[in-house]
Amino acid sequence: MIRVAAVGDIHLGPDSQGLLRPAFDTLADCADVLLLAGDLTRHGTAEEGEVVARELAGLPVPAVAVLGNHDYHSGQEAQVTAALTDAGVTVLEGEGTRLAIAGTKVGIAGTKGFGGGFAGRSAGEFGEPEMKAFVQYTRRSAASLRRALAELTESDCTVRIALTHFSPVPDTLAGEPLEIYPFLGSYLLAEAVDEGGADLAVHGHAHMGTEHGMTPGGVRVRNVAQPVINRAFAIYHLAEADALAGQIPRPGP
Repeated sequence: MIRVAAVGDIHLGPDSQGLLRPAFDTLADCADVLLLAGDLTRHGTAEEGEVVARELAGLPVPAVAVLGNHDYHSGQEAQVTAALTDAGVTVLEGEGTRLAIAGTKVGIAGTKGFGGGFAGRSAGEFGEPEMKAFVQYTRRSAASLRRALAELTESDCTVRIALTHFSPVPDTLAGEPLEIYPFLGSYLLAEAVDEGGADLAVHGHAHMGTEHGMTPGGVRVRNVAQPVINRAFAIYHLAEADALAGQIPRPGP
């Protein structure tokens, strides 16, 4: 059984140092890995990145992250990424990473993702260059997630997790105003999760959303934005036997 701790949208700033560290120090007792689903900072400054890095340095379990839209706001996402990397956090953008946990090969594929909407009510590559660029950005993100998941499958990872900031499904957006759904996620991410062969998908971004959802292909989706889970992190359990059998995993609450 793989124990996955996950949280997003912690939005740390200069006055947040030490806020989450006491909870993170307990991870060895309840989790095998920590996933961070973006929006780790408030405004994406290098200073805030250093705050997050200090909060995550020397954790008792591996930490894997993607950035969120807030982390890009100041144009210093490279500095934020560097600070997290120096603290031992693996930051993914269109890539995968492999972990050996309790004798099981666990693969995590990550991308920030982007918006565009969901089946039947989504943006298309038509009209102004700005609209085409918007949708193309999402397509590139989804394609990179699909490739990363496929590579993890080829490298014999028996458990695979998709980590994004934007949502792959509308289920976990329930509670958000319908008008902003297109800016909260895209069905293209769900297609990547299903086609790439994930066993669990984790995202953040939707502060007023719902924790539980599912892709059209039957992959469990969890919105771990901190305002949604209302705790330092949520814990989900993945059984290797379920993944090997191609069954839907059974995460925790």
